[in-house]
Amino acid sequence: MTVEPFVHPFIEIMDSTLRDGEQTSGVSFLPHEKLMIARMLMNDINVDRLEVASARVSEGEKDAVKMICRYAETIGMIDKIEVLGFVDGHKSIDWIKDCGCHNINLLAKGSLKHCQHQLNKSPEEHIDDILQSIDYANKLGIGVNLYLEDWSSGMSDSPEYIYQMMEVLTKAPVKRFMLPDTLGITNPLQVIDFFRKMRRRFPDVHFDFHAHNDYDLAVSNSLAAVLCGAKGLHVTVNGLGERCGNAPLASVQVILKDQFKAHTSIKEDKLNDISRLVEEYSGIAVAPNQPIVGDNVFTQVAGVHADGDHKDNLYFNELVPERFGRSREYALGKNSGKANIALNLQKLGLELSAEQMAKVTKRITELGDRKEIVTQDDLPYIVNDVLKHTTPEEKVKLISYMVSSAYGLKPLASIKVEINGQQYEADSTGDGQYDAFVKALRKIYKTYLNRTFPILANYAVSIPPGGRTDALVQTVITWRNGDKIIRTRGLDADQTEAAIKATLRMLNIFEEQK
Repeated sequence: MTVEPFVHPFIEIMDSTLRDGEQTSGVSFLPHEKLMIARMLMNDINVDRLEVASARVSEGEKDAVKMICRYAETIGMIDKIEVLGFVDGHKSIDWIKDCGCHNINLLAKGSLKHCQHQLNKSPEEHIDDILQSIDYANKLGIGVNLYLEDWSSGMSDSPEYIYQMMEVLTKAPVKRFMLPDTLGITNPLQVIDFFRKMRRRFPDVHFDFHAHNDYDLAVSNSLAAVLCGAKGLHVTVNGLGERCGNAPLASVQVILKDQFKAHTSIKEDKLNDISRLVEEYSGIAVAPNQPIVGDNVFTQVAGVHADGDHKDNLYFNELVPERFGRSREYALGKNSGKANIALNLQKLGLELSAEQMAKVTKRITELGDRKEIVTQDDLPYIVNDVLKHTTPEEKVKLISYMVSSAYGLKPLASIKVEINGQQYEADSTGDGQYDAFVKALRKIYKTYLNRTFPILANYAVSIPPGGRTDALVQTVITWRNGDKIIRTRGLDADQTEAAIKATLRMLNIFEEQK
């Protein structure tokens, strides 16, 4: 199959997050949220056009469109704002005019079956209705772009119907003909074939392509359309949209720029910011491995990758994180190795000796076996835990323990400890798992050693910043022994385990002092 040369180096980007993206199941933006997203898309991302709503949906939607149009007018960008309207006489056009919008994206039927079975009209009747809508919009000073809904099915099943419509409508004042793969059924080869046929018949027409992602081909199909002469692409932030969504803005942008050397108006350094904003307002989480905007896409896990980056950026490509307002991270865990750890320590301004590095590396590996990832935020806690609180000789060792809790019953602890070479066992209940553990310890000291140990004066738990449920827990316990204060720390992925470590450190200090 012959593909026409890529002759349109500038590609117009139309964002439909606030219209098509809002058709995502469970997503409904409030008017002020729509305004905040629109502001960022216009000012920070610099999209060429912004489809913000469907006409006649609700009064709340009308308020949102009016708000966006007022704002766009004040910054001289009102011509970027577009609203989807219908061939319904004058209703949609009047609604759009009342909102202060200057552009309608008129939805016409792009397949014969839609025309006949949904509208119950002949092609001639539908074309006449479209022409009347275009004429009325132009009289009100509203520009018209025309969607051919279900165009991809139309090209498969009824191409002569599409050509019949185009022969008439290309003579009307329509700025753009927008060709949607409404059902997300095409593959790139079909898009190339269909676009080639459209452009050969109508070479002077501005065509947009609107992709859906049902076969995970929205980005590929969009690029195929560009290869065959599409001058505009429709996208949504984070790929939001009905069913499987639309083509994601960030992915389309970087492939156009890096793979096709095409030009757009998009400012890439804010792509991550708009992704986070839409994620927050929509409630639809971005997958951590989503290209460009996912949490993990600029995180190296393997130590050999960190080593290569440190030596000569061996694992870099054109998608450098700084390009998108982000930074490269090196995950810490059982696979990270010394190179990852060294790079993270360097970012924190920490320098360790070879011996200290070995201890920290061992501790991170142990923690990595117990939690998915150790973050840079965790690192100062680990360094502090390993280097400042290592007991040269443990006189009190925890051999084994079990703590349990059940609804309606007091927590139970069963422990075995070694104190100065002798092992002891005890059980106890308590008001919590840690309380039960400490009471079992006190029972051992009182029953077998006829001794007491310091009294718990304060107990504080903290985690590194970020609000993650899998974060490391640092427990700081303050003990009072007569007039003396002992403060010990424990670090672990489990809060009870961290508190137990802090307690054992206290007991070893206590034994040394004794």
